[in-house]
Amino acid sequence: MPESNANGLQTETLDLPGWKHFYSGKVRDLYVPADDVIADETGQDRILVVASDRISAYDHVLSSEIPDKGRVLTQLSLWWFEQLGVEHHVLASTAAEGVPAEVEGRAMICKRLEMFPVECIARGYLTGSGLAEYRQSGTVCDIPLPEGLVDGSRLGHAIFTPSAKAEVGEHDENITYDDVVAMVGDDIAARLSELTLKIYTRAEEIARGRGIILADTKVEFGIDVTTGVITLGDEVLTPDSSRFWDASTYEPGKAQPSFDKQFVRDWLTSAESGWDRSSDTPPPALPADVVEKTRARYVEAYEKLTGRTFV
Repeated sequence: MPESNANGLQTETLDLPGWKHFYSGKVRDLYVPADDVIADETGQDRILVVASDRISAYDHVLSSEIPDKGRVLTQLSLWWFEQLGVEHHVLASTAAEGVPAEVEGRAMICKRLEMFPVECIARGYLTGSGLAEYRQSGTVCDIPLPEGLVDGSRLGHAIFTPSAKAEVGEHDENITYDDVVAMVGDDIAARLSELTLKIYTRAEEIARGRGIILADTKVEFGIDVTTGVITLGDEVLTPDSSRFWDASTYEPGKAQPSFDKQFVRDWLTSAESGWDRSSDTPPPALPADVVEKTRARYVEAYEKLTGRTFV
C-alpha cells in the first residue's frame, strides 16, 4: 500500500513474508525481519534492500517509473561486487537463499551497516559539479587541478572528492577531505579515500576494456555492526551512482552522452515539459518514449559492462 516516509516521499510498501518495511529512500526500500530477531543463525544482522523502479532527477523523485530499473541496478551491483575484491554488504540475492520470491532479482539480503555520513566520490574525468567549481577556482573540493582543462578532460590521476549526504529533496554538498576528517576522524577518512580510489581504479580498468569510460562514481561505506569492519554498502557502479560514457564517441570539450537518465534530464529541462526547475512545482510525468529510451540506456549499460543479456 502507498505511504509517505519521513521525507514525504510516496512509496509502495510491499507485504513480504518474514519482513517489515523500515525505511524508503529515493529509489530503494529497506525491510527488517518481521519477528524483530535481526540476527540470523550466523549471528549476522540482516536487512532486505529492495530496488524500486522509481527514478529521481534534480533532487525530485518523479511520478513516472522506469520498467525493470530496479532489476538492472541490482543485477549490475551484484556483478560489480564480485569484481572488486573489497568487503561488501551482500549476504544473499536469490529466493533459494531467503530473498522473498516477490522481489527476487531486485533485492538483496545484506549486512546491517552503520553508514558514514559521507558520499565517497572518485573522479577520473572533469565534468558536472566538479567542472563548475574548477571554472570558478581551478579546484575540485579544494584540490588544485592543472590549467586548461575542459569538460570531459581526463585527470592525471583519480581524485577523492567527497560530499555530505543530504535528505531526500535536498542537494548533496561537496566537501573537502579535511571536512571528512572532522566528521569521522583521520584513520577512517584515510581508509574511505583509499577504498574509494581502489574501487574506481579497478572499475575504470574493467569498463575501459568493454568500451566504456567511467568518468566518476559515488560509493558508500559503513561499519559492519557485527565485525567492526569498514564495508562497502548500498549500490555500486550503476548508472544511478556513476557516470558512464561510450569510449567510441568520447570527445573532450563538450558534454558526453552517458548511460544513465540523460533522456529524463534533457526532457525535463526542455520547452516540451514546461517545467521550471527553479520552482517548487514537482516535475511532470514522463512521455512514454522518454521512459523507453531511458530503460534502453540502463539495459545497454548492463549488457556492455557484464557481457550478459538482460532478461
